[in-house]
Amino acid sequence: MHIMNNILIVDDDITFCLMLKTWLAKKGFSVRTVINISDAKKEADQFKPELVISDLRLPDESGIVFLKWIKDKYPDVIFILMTSYADIQTAVEAIRSGAYDYIAKPFNPEDLLVKINAAAANKSNKPLQAVQKPNKQLPNDFVKGSSQEYKKVYDYVDLVAPTNLSVFIKGDSGVGKEHVARMIHDRSNRALGPFIPVDCGAMSSELSASEFFGHIRGSFTGAINNKKGHFLEADGGTLFLDEIGNLSLDVQMQLLRVLQEKKVKPVGASKEIKVDVRIIVATNEDLENSISKGKFRNDLYHRINEFLISVPALSACKEDIYLFASHFLERANHEMNKNIAGFDDEALKQLSLYNWPGNIRELKNVVFRLALITKTDKITSLSIMENIPEINHYLKKMKIEN
Repeated sequence: MHIMNNILIVDDDITFCLMLKTWLAKKGFSVRTVINISDAKKEADQFKPELVISDLRLPDESGIVFLKWIKDKYPDVIFILMTSYADIQTAVEAIRSGAYDYIAKPFNPEDLLVKINAAAANKSNKPLQAVQKPNKQLPNDFVKGSSQEYKKVYDYVDLVAPTNLSVFIKGDSGVGKEHVARMIHDRSNRALGPFIPVDCGAMSSELSASEFFGHIRGSFTGAINNKKGHFLEADGGTLFLDEIGNLSLDVQMQLLRVLQEKKVKPVGASKEIKVDVRIIVATNEDLENSISKGKFRNDLYHRINEFLISVPALSACKEDIYLFASHFLERANHEMNKNIAGFDDEALKQLSLYNWPGNIRELKNVVFRLALITKTDKITSLSIMENIPEINHYLKKMKIEN
């Protein structure tokens, strides 16, 4: 019996995508969504969908183009084309290009399921059956912004990832610097190796040498076992040092030596150990100012800053707020077992007007808070004003000033 489970939805209407994904997930399917053909091709290669449901009109190319691409590369994939511009010529072209069927928006999801069942029955002579177990697949932890500012970040990621250059990621707190670091690692030739994130701000100066380079048992009070340290843990992979500006000058000197010689000496050890580690660092501090004040080594700064990526604040990319908010709502629905379809228009307007000093992290927290308290099918502007005081106060102040 053929069992179809993986469905890829391609549509630039984010609210519609979320609603359709939520509905299909309740039927037991594993569903992913993308908003353009470029991302759809990548998702098809990684996710291996058995069924694609794609809109006709997309931001970068026509759904017919994607249909031809996927039928050429994955001929067994079932393809259903959606469009708000239903006409017989498009339907004929889609079916000639390999589409199984065609459905005009708006449509009842049950009508779509009939077509999916028919396609699966035609393929396997059996009714379509989703995997009979809870869909435990968590939505992707990261979604790409579509603004020019974020596209520049992704272009830089693709440019530097295949190299071994040390990367310095700069940006305000909460903009997602670790996500950018993970993207670099995942696109590098070290992707199969470890990715070790280290919060330098939470590291005590007394134990930092042991944390970075390891120690042998008995080398100091409390060293009851051997410890590898972050560099050896990251051997063959990537070490991500977040808030590197918090390291003491002594540790900075030790770190510089390791980066230059590619060897570590655990505390209490007599021999050095070779390591092969790529370094990515991040900070929201002005390290050049710290250098001028003697708090950060100039030579270390230039060693870790072989390639700079600046991550924009959310307030500079307000066209992406809806995209990020919808993504976080999708995750909240999954984690809280809820079925909230989206935001009403006034709620989206309020989210876009707010200045988001805490950036993407703050947006995630707000969406999760709203999802938890919302009992209707959409998050409303009233819910925001009653439950998110920081947005309420900001918008009231804006109104008074204007």
